[in-house]
Amino acid sequence: MMSLTNTTNLNTWLINEKPVTINLNLESNIAELESYDLQVNISSPGAIIAQMFDDYPLLPGIILMSQEQLVGMLSRRKFLESISKPFGRELFLKRPINSLYKLAQQEILVLSSDTLIVFAASQALQRQSNLIYEPVVMQLPDQTYRILDVHQLLIAQSQIHQLATRLLHQKTQSYLIQTEKLASLGQLLASIAHEIRNPVSCILGNTKFASEYYQDLTALLSLYAESDCETSEVVQMKRQIDFNFLQQDMPEVIGGITESAKRLSQLVNSLHTFSHIDESVLREADIHECLDSTLLILKNRLKHSQIIINKEYDPALPQVKCYSGQLGQVFMNIISNAMDALEEYQLKLQAESNYDFKPAIAIATDFEDKSHIKIAIRDNGPGIPRELQARIFDNFFTTKAPGKGTGMGLAISYQIITEKHHGQLNVFSVLGEGTEFTITLPILS
Repeated sequence: MMSLTNTTNLNTWLINEKPVTINLNLESNIAELESYDLQVNISSPGAIIAQMFDDYPLLPGIILMSQEQLVGMLSRRKFLESISKPFGRELFLKRPINSLYKLAQQEILVLSSDTLIVFAASQALQRQSNLIYEPVVMQLPDQTYRILDVHQLLIAQSQIHQLATRLLHQKTQSYLIQTEKLASLGQLLASIAHEIRNPVSCILGNTKFASEYYQDLTALLSLYAESDCETSEVVQMKRQIDFNFLQQDMPEVIGGITESAKRLSQLVNSLHTFSHIDESVLREADIHECLDSTLLILKNRLKHSQIIINKEYDPALPQVKCYSGQLGQVFMNIISNAMDALEEYQLKLQAESNYDFKPAIAIATDFEDKSHIKIAIRDNGPGIPRELQARIFDNFFTTKAPGKGTGMGLAISYQIITEKHHGQLNVFSVLGEGTEFTITLPILS
């Protein structure tokens, strides 16, 4: 930062002209740029300003004050333009600056020091054409002022633009790689689901027969026992194998195998549904099945997080023509985000000794109207600040810590719902109460 302090004695001016290296980022403000601290009383003679501009060729302008109040700003360009007129030096250099400023006075741009560089540059360029390259006045929190060279502001804005372009390229590359991975994952899941489905179907079919065979054998043994035809060897074997316990336990063993096989079959179906991410044809699908498939994939995480899932499905909901795999991706993004928020919120409340909080996600389906259905996914988490809600579907926007989110999940979800399905995706949130995402889809015939 260049510092220049003015008094009536020119020998007391202090200036630091060392170049300063500034590391800019997307959130950099104008306070980070080199500025000039020079305030002159408007009643001082014009020769003082002339001397300042002669001594410091890079000085873009001077702040004019009166009784510690900002009067205006006189730029180098405007000053030189005024004294270059016939008899300009004779008229203005020996008289108070005020007389010159009355003729050279023009609108000035005053911005607070916390103004983002990109916004400041935009404001500067929106001025009238004859003012575009005039310096900007920066107001500091202590109500003092500094001069900012607009050329430096535009160079900084260009650097930030290049940085944003580079970051966007990196994020885009990362997103493309992630998309390719998802497509490959979809193909892999479809292949695995197909390979697992056959043996699972075989297990389910055979457990049914095994149960029937067991019942037949048990009935036969009971007849032997009733007819007194059992030999001593048979009686001894029954004791040896604990036949009474076997009769009670065997149905439970077969039942456990059957239930496990059913669950595996459900998981295979869920993987198969979720693997249709890259499908290109609209197909009729059961929305409830898509939701349940997502929840089944997340079941292990839900169990460890102690998050309660409340389902309020409308049984009258019809099948909807959609890309079921892509809808599964949307449900996965929204529910996963809700889980992340709830887990973080729960840790925060536990640190505050609030153990009454019970994290929950409610999933409801209903008719929006005669031609649309609505899916609502609601959590009782911390909520989203109002100023962030408008940006939540923007590309690369995320509130998660670095490395924990790409900022593309909700942006992709919004695109899938609005562009691929011609529906709507909205968010409603209240701080301290929770967040609700609503998805509206048309019922296509």
